[in-house]
Amino acid sequence: MSNSPLVNVILSLLHEAGYRDLAAPFQVATVKFEFTAALLGTDGRALDLVLVVDTTTGEFGDRDSKQVRQRIEALSRALDVTGSRYVVTVILAGAALGTDIEFLAESCRVLYVEGLPLDPEGELVNDAARKQLEDRIRVLLPLNLPSPLELTDDGSGPAMDQLVQALPVDVDKTLLAAVTAASEDGERAVTRAIASVLGAALVMEKRS
Repeated sequence: MSNSPLVNVILSLLHEAGYRDLAAPFQVATVKFEFTAALLGTDGRALDLVLVVDTTTGEFGDRDSKQVRQRIEALSRALDVTGSRYVVTVILAGAALGTDIEFLAESCRVLYVEGLPLDPEGELVNDAARKQLEDRIRVLLPLNLPSPLELTDDGSGPAMDQLVQALPVDVDKTLLAAVTAASEDGERAVTRAIASVLGAALVMEKRS
């Protein structure tokens, strides 16, 4: 089966995030299910079951809101019967469907990707388009925090730059660096870091 370009870019991003394709049709209990695409998470997302529904060109009744709802509700019941702990997420890719879809939120997580700017080869046209897609399925993607950068004298650094700029120019750089590093580990770590810097300063003062 050939997926639409929109579905392909969604699948590509999910594959990058570590999701793997689930062979279709897949079976739960004694019932077989088939969707445009189905994927399973890995590692920390191993219980994520992601279903992609191509609402514009898809097969399996994917363009009929009533049929989509019935299949997903049937899958939810089958998962309940087997005692499965899978968390189901449905990505509706393409044209908006009818009001039946609104009731899906009662049994699963529903994400919408109605359209993205693609080039003639079916790829996202630029980074802004990729970010647009990432924003729409953000809940399925790993959380990537910016790497902390080193502090600079003028405070033009990383995540802590606004704090650095707001501090007096004569603030103790050693204390600031210790507190900044410890802040990633919580309040107690910050307290220990302050105590350590102050303790070292007192020792040096006694020696002098």
